[in-house]
Amino acid sequence: MWKSYLYRSYTSALKIAAKVIPMPKPTLFSGVGAVSELAGAIADLGYQRVLLVTDQGLVKVGIAQDVMESLQTFGIEVTLYSEVKPDPTYEQVEAGLSQFHANGCDAIVALGGGSAMDCGKVIAARVTNKRSIARLAGLFRVWHAPAPLFVIPTTAGTGSEVTIAAVVSEPTNHKKTPLIDPKLVPLMAAIDPSLMVGLPPRVSAETGIDALTHAIEALVSKNALPETQAYSIAAIKLVFEHLPIVVEQGDNLESRLKMSMASYYGGLAFTKASLGYVHAISHSLGAKYGISHGFGNALALLPVLRFSLPDIQSQLAKMADVIGGEKALSEVQKADWFIAQLETLLSQFHLESRTPLIQESDMDELIVSILHEAHWNYPVPKFMDENDCYMVLKQIQAD
Repeated sequence: MWKSYLYRSYTSALKIAAKVIPMPKPTLFSGVGAVSELAGAIADLGYQRVLLVTDQGLVKVGIAQDVMESLQTFGIEVTLYSEVKPDPTYEQVEAGLSQFHANGCDAIVALGGGSAMDCGKVIAARVTNKRSIARLAGLFRVWHAPAPLFVIPTTAGTGSEVTIAAVVSEPTNHKKTPLIDPKLVPLMAAIDPSLMVGLPPRVSAETGIDALTHAIEALVSKNALPETQAYSIAAIKLVFEHLPIVVEQGDNLESRLKMSMASYYGGLAFTKASLGYVHAISHSLGAKYGISHGFGNALALLPVLRFSLPDIQSQLAKMADVIGGEKALSEVQKADWFIAQLETLLSQFHLESRTPLIQESDMDELIVSILHEAHWNYPVPKFMDENDCYMVLKQIQAD
């Protein structure tokens, strides 16, 4: 009992901080041609040499080259750092930092999904903060404004283009290290749906589920505010309408842009309202078994929501109204209907609902990791104990 009171006190303090600490938003360029607009703005601001942080996949398909040419059109010199891997490590950050200094760069452009944007954020922080990544990790420990950072997301899910967080992993044990500070928000972002038309259906589905999970966990959070609720509702509505379209029709630019905006709104929502057990479970499964973040969210989302009832009943009932539920239903019926619609949505993407990777011998380790992350970071609507967490994991463990 005393532990739950301690956790609640801590997360309540975070809610107060979210109300009083200014949370910057990046200048946003959106639509086909947004990358060129961003390049022109970078030049207008006087930056002449940028470090382009990306991955080999985007180099191979030519997207990195297209971005480089857009920047060069405006007279900007570009140094390419393309060694970002999924779940970037300290070593990748330090290698990018060396490239920044060796080439006299004065700004950073991060191109890619959450990994590239997170890596770019931490490189930018290291440019001006002469302390190790481990000492920058945690809340509000980026003391000096990072190097100018601009981002170009190529997936619609992480919301990293607008969030105050970046996550990198220790190279030895792959433990994820979060840096959380408003100074990490990029100066500008370009959301160009034409960069996303080649995404495989599964990647589109998993990243879209990540955006949906951000919005739902922010909506049911104890720290939700009217502002964050509005962003959550907008994101959830867009995902239900447009994620099935982009999975089936990857070249649909209108729906690609709508999904990008859902990701953006979800990022705005959870930046202030925070997340919950779904993300804690996904992070632990990713660290232990290499399960992708979006898939981890897909595995955990329904079991966690069902566990959290009836404490989140009113919020789910509100979402039922938004996505077309019958107004005459009771609140309980609306909440159940929303969960049923969510289950139907997830089933469309043919993602597994259980994984054989979870081993019984790993359960204690996973439970400790999940509850530690959630209780010290997330204002969850209903607390899990060790047995609750075990039962949720059993629901996603293959028989």
